Amino acid sequence: MIVNRPPMGWNSWNTFGENINETVVMETADFIAENGYRDLGYEYVIIDDCWSLRDRNEAGEIVPDPVKFPHGMKYVADYVHSKGLKFGMYSCAGPMTCARYPGSYDHEFVDAACFARWGVDYLKYDYCYHPESTYGHYLYKRMALALSNCGRDIVFAACSWGAENTKTWIKETGADSWRSTGDINDSWASIKMLCQDQMKFAEYNGKGCFNDMDMLVVGMNGKGNVALTGCTEEEYKTHFAFWAMMGSPLIIGCDLRKADEAAQKILKNEMLIAIDQDEAYRQPFFINSRRIENVRRVGSEPLLESYPEDIPIMARLLSNGDIAIGAFNFSDHHRCFDAQLDSLGLGECTGKTLEVTNVWTGETAVIGKSNIRAELDPHCCVVYRARVIDK
Repeated sequence: MIVNRPPMGWNSWNTFGENINETVVMETADFIAENGYRDLGYEYVIIDDCWSLRDRNEAGEIVPDPVKFPHGMKYVADYVHSKGLKFGMYSCAGPMTCARYPGSYDHEFVDAACFARWGVDYLKYDYCYHPESTYGHYLYKRMALALSNCGRDIVFAACSWGAENTKTWIKETGADSWRSTGDINDSWASIKMLCQDQMKFAEYNGKGCFNDMDMLVVGMNGKGNVALTGCTEEEYKTHFAFWAMMGSPLIIGCDLRKADEAAQKILKNEMLIAIDQDEAYRQPFFINSRRIENVRRVGSEPLLESYPEDIPIMARLLSNGDIAIGAFNFSDHHRCFDAQLDSLGLGECTGKTLEVTNVWTGETAVIGKSNIRAELDPHCCVVYRARVIDK
């Protein structure tokens, strides 16, 4: 199975944690199918940790909790599939999951067979309690082989949080995506930290194994399993836009059934979704970073000499010749965004300029000079989809 675009969908963990059950999953599938999310690409409905009993059965299989899932997992999967969606589940590379339920260590092929029998399409594979004597790349290769030989196409979402220098070995394991960050929580501080940390991993992103920045907290508003302070609408917009510009999987974490209008508008932004899902899937580059030129790389040192932590300005070349351009103000002060067209490959000698469309407002403008400028309030962003035109 080859996954050509970052997965999109919904996951239970951010809001529900261990309080997950089949009613929540099925009602969420209904909402996704009936309110336009499925048509925008949100196709996976994923159950995270805490779905099973604490012990395996006599056959060595993980048993779904009969109180939370009285009809069993195949019943839930069939219901999700009936809505034109795909079904995802969770396990862990250790003998226990992060919440101390049975993990898949030493049971990889048994569990993969169960997942296939139930109709699972996506597996999030965590990294808690893994034996320190065993390298992570062995454990992820083992589950990848089990999934590849289970008789069903199952997306393999590795979730090792970047541990053990994951970026250097994850693509060889057969994973379709890899968690390149620690866990997110519903606060501006968490979003800012993950964004700033993620910039140095951009060059490891690409088709075959997408960098996963963790699940979205848009719309949580300080309520749920990973809720802290919550965020403003502008902070949620910056969060979603940065994930899209980086090409991360877009996995919703709020209770969609209760999401307010502002959150739904952010999650349904078609221009940002199109950037995230662009079929060329080229990595972003940072316009206002310093790049080391003509210097031999040592080991896995980054290509960039410095990363613009407070106000990164990034761009992505899209499949149809357009350019996505985004500026993000992570500081607590008003800042100015300034990007030279020459840094995008459009020097004066080309005779070209850009027609830019603001992804939030839909407003369009032609860049008359050699640079793009904008003012940014604290914690805000601006993202353009730009079309190359003659001057």
